[in-house]
Amino acid sequence: MSLAESGTGVEQPGRGRPRSEAVERAIIEGTMKLLEEGVPLGEVSIERIARTAGVGKAAIYRRWSGKEELFVDVVRAAEPEDPELPGTSMRDDLVVLLESLRQRGLANRASAILHTVHAQMKTSPRIWAAYHNTVIAPRRRLGLDVLRRGQENGELRADVDLELVNDLFTGPMLVRSLLRPDADLTEGLAEQIVDTLLAGLRPVSSPASPPECARFVTDRSL
Repeated sequence: MSLAESGTGVEQPGRGRPRSEAVERAIIEGTMKLLEEGVPLGEVSIERIARTAGVGKAAIYRRWSGKEELFVDVVRAAEPEDPELPGTSMRDDLVVLLESLRQRGLANRASAILHTVHAQMKTSPRIWAAYHNTVIAPRRRLGLDVLRRGQENGELRADVDLELVNDLFTGPMLVRSLLRPDADLTEGLAEQIVDTLLAGLRPVSSPASPPECARFVTDRSL
C-alpha cells in the first residue's frame, strides 16, 4: 500500500535505504511537476508538495529544513552533474570547468524548470542565498583552487589577482548563457575562451626577441 493509499498523511516505516531514496525522489519529482505546471514558487507550499508526491509533510521535513533547501536540490537535480577535473594541468581543468558552464547554459535554455526557477529565485532573497551558498560558491571556490594551483606550478603569472582572473574566465560563458540567449554555445567554446585568455596570462619565460623589440619600437614611432 502506498503512502497516498494509507490515508494517514505520515510516511510509513521503511525497509532500508532504497525505500528512503524512493521517497526523496518522489518529493523532488513532485516539486518539479508543480513547477512544470507553472505554479509560482511562492505558492509551492510543503503541504502542496507532499500532496503531489504522495507523502506526508514529515517525510519532507526529515530531509529538508524548509522549501528553500528543497528548491535548491530540485534545481541541482535538473542541472548537469558537477565535473570531475582531470588534474593534468591548469589549462585542462579550466576547460572542463567552462565546459560544465556551457552545458548548464544549454540545460537552462532547454529546461522550463531551470529557466522558471532561476528567474523566480532572484525575487526570493532566502532561496537565492541558499542557492548561492550551496551551488554557486562551491563552484567558484573550485575555480579559484585551479587557478591557485596553476599559479604555484608556474602556469599562471604570479602578479595577477585570482578573483579577477576567475571572473575573466567564467564571464564570457555566463554572458552567453544568461544575458545573450541568442548567442551560440557551440562545442569548443570553452577551449577558445581558455586559450585566448591564457595567451596573455602565462608567465613570460624570456625577454622579447630582437625582432619583437624592433617591431614595438617601430609601432611606437608611427
